[in-house]
Amino acid sequence: MMKGQPFHVKYREIIRRMIFLICALLVFRLGSHIPVPGINNAALERLFNANQGTILGLFNMFSGGALQRMSILALGIMPYISASIIVQLMSTVIPSLEALKKEGEQGKRKINQYTRQGTLLLAVVQATGMCAGLISQGITLTNGLAFYVPAVTSLVAGTMFLMWLGEQITERGIGNGISMIIFAGIVANLPNMVLQFFSADSQVSLIGLVVFALIALAVLVAIVFIEKAQRRISVNYAQKQQGRRIFTAQQTHLPLKINMAGVIPAIFASSLLLFPASLGQWVGSADPNAGVVKRTLQDLALVLSPGHTLYLVLFGALIIFFCYFYTALVFSPKEVAENLKRSGAYVPGIRPGEQTARYLDHILNRLTFIGAIYITVICLMPMILQSAFSMSVNIGGTSLLIVVVVVMDFMAQLQAHLTSHQYDNQTLMRKTTAHPKG
Repeated sequence: MMKGQPFHVKYREIIRRMIFLICALLVFRLGSHIPVPGINNAALERLFNANQGTILGLFNMFSGGALQRMSILALGIMPYISASIIVQLMSTVIPSLEALKKEGEQGKRKINQYTRQGTLLLAVVQATGMCAGLISQGITLTNGLAFYVPAVTSLVAGTMFLMWLGEQITERGIGNGISMIIFAGIVANLPNMVLQFFSADSQVSLIGLVVFALIALAVLVAIVFIEKAQRRISVNYAQKQQGRRIFTAQQTHLPLKINMAGVIPAIFASSLLLFPASLGQWVGSADPNAGVVKRTLQDLALVLSPGHTLYLVLFGALIIFFCYFYTALVFSPKEVAENLKRSGAYVPGIRPGEQTARYLDHILNRLTFIGAIYITVICLMPMILQSAFSMSVNIGGTSLLIVVVVVMDFMAQLQAHLTSHQYDNQTLMRKTTAHPKG
């Protein structure tokens, strides 16, 4: 009886989630075209043309072009990401927050509440700073409170709306909501990137294009392979006896991903490295009569512009640093060892407790090193290709990494929903067969 159901009836729940996801992303794209009141669009376009390759371009990418249009979603979802990382950092040094992490669902809700409050605070600060910068650059039509009040309110409301929309996608759609919003913003810029790549001004030879296509395919395959790769550590559970029943020893494994930090190190490294270059372009001056500070900032902007040797070296070093730093935040070998010990589990050949923690830490350091090198190569590859083949590679390694990781996560969650749906159908069929009507 179940096999004869139409497709739209059999997979009604999955179709409903997909429709909700598509509608939510359409709302996000529509919102990115609603402008903040009081902006001089011509002056704004000149500002972005003069500041290409700075932190403005990075934030504009994550906002899906909303920053370049100075829409109400110009801040994007970055305040929420920053607030989440700050709360994670604080939970490692503040005992009360660390205790909340161990309280299950109730503690998770409390931490989410703190994250939302932190997002609101950061959004207000960033929106105020952005408005002050717009006024100083002469991009606004009005000044003072007449511009600050509606502009700051619009920007903060846009960020809080995106945060809420991301939570709704996670709960009622498919995939992680925040990741899907960032993914939609990057993909929305892909048509322009492709057009610029094949424009008349771009001089790309046929051999260079073929080599570039092969390298791009190899990079995609490498990303999928590394993101799925795991180091499985065998874990045994001791034999237990409850009353007269004896439970035999069980064997399982503890999966450790090679890239535990995800794309966070690339985002943080890009933001940190592009900030001084952006500052140099905003306030620096090439005029020899300018002050020492301004000329120094201008020189700094030149040497730290994407593609230069110093930029590549510092970018790679920062990615490696943030890989280790963020992995230490999300995975604690000592805590995992204590949990294994409390549950009666142990790693074969390793004593429970302190030795297990040292063993896990040793393995984690080696995996993190491989993951850090992998992220560094992926993020630097487009810049190296651009220099080697003299072609305009508009999509960065960070964007490529985010797109592939989000697509993989989406496919995994979709597969999980399909498996769960098939299991529910089989259960319903067994119940119907065991208790037929009539």
